[in-house]
Amino acid sequence: MSKRVIVLAIATATWMAWLIILGYQEAFSHLISNWQIALTMLFGSMIAGGTSIGGGAVAFPVFTKLLHISPHEAKVFSLAIQSVGMSAASLAICLTGIRVEWRVIRWGSLGGLFGIFLGLGYLAPVLPPDVLKMSFTIMLTSFAITLFTLNQNMRQCHLFMPFWQFQEQGILFLAGFFGGIMSGLVGNGIDIVVFSVMVLLWRISEKVATPTSVILMAINAIAGFILQIFVFKDFTEIVQSYWLAAIPIVVVGAPLGAMFCSLLQREVIANILIVLIIIEMITSIVLIPLRPLVLYSSLISLILFSCLNYWMYRGTMYMKQGIGK
Repeated sequence: MSKRVIVLAIATATWMAWLIILGYQEAFSHLISNWQIALTMLFGSMIAGGTSIGGGAVAFPVFTKLLHISPHEAKVFSLAIQSVGMSAASLAICLTGIRVEWRVIRWGSLGGLFGIFLGLGYLAPVLPPDVLKMSFTIMLTSFAITLFTLNQNMRQCHLFMPFWQFQEQGILFLAGFFGGIMSGLVGNGIDIVVFSVMVLLWRISEKVATPTSVILMAINAIAGFILQIFVFKDFTEIVQSYWLAAIPIVVVGAPLGAMFCSLLQREVIANILIVLIIIEMITSIVLIPLRPLVLYSSLISLILFSCLNYWMYRGTMYMKQGIGK
């Protein structure tokens, strides 16, 4: 089966279920009344399916400033819609045989389940949204600088985990746990956290790390979505309306993004990711009021993540000659 047929089959099946469950009138009523959400997610879902940063670089500034959606509702919507879009992208990745590292997915997901429960249930209610968002942006920026520096050298890349022992499993569990917390706080995070460990520490190619991170985010988003509905009762009627409007869009955009990414060279994938992080940084600086608490937390985040990324960047244990780019 060709990639186009697979994407079309996934989209068609979802559209039919969307129309049958809601009914023709209600389905298109949600779509028409929330067309701005659907249009935003057309671009956001392609970025989410094709990169490890998620669609927040597009969706967050549009939702919070142009559409005047609260940061909390934007986060709830993010997890809800990623449970559909990223799952569609993951299905396309699996059906088309795109290379992923399943051991990373298993152990990262295990840590992510604990992390997202902690983030959603205990940390998100007490931490200021602007502090969380800016700290997340600083984490991304630090990673982008390190990735850019790393790619200035003609580095050799692994296409799979170079070692697989208790140490690697422990690192993955912790990365998944922290990434899950970030997902619970800002709507995504496990994808970029595990991606950074795979690329910076283990020197795995971006062509493998990206689809691996997409599947990780899909699993984490499904877990978060279930928690929001049944445990924390946070899936409000208005967010549900946004979600229903975006479903038929993201099941096309996210798989297309994943297919497009699979055609690119790893250097191009890295450069696209860096550009998206720059956009994320600029929009956050422009849109988020830089009050003292935001500045202090950003400085702490910059120091912490810069030290961590530098440690991974300087590590030589997982460097190996003779692995193809």
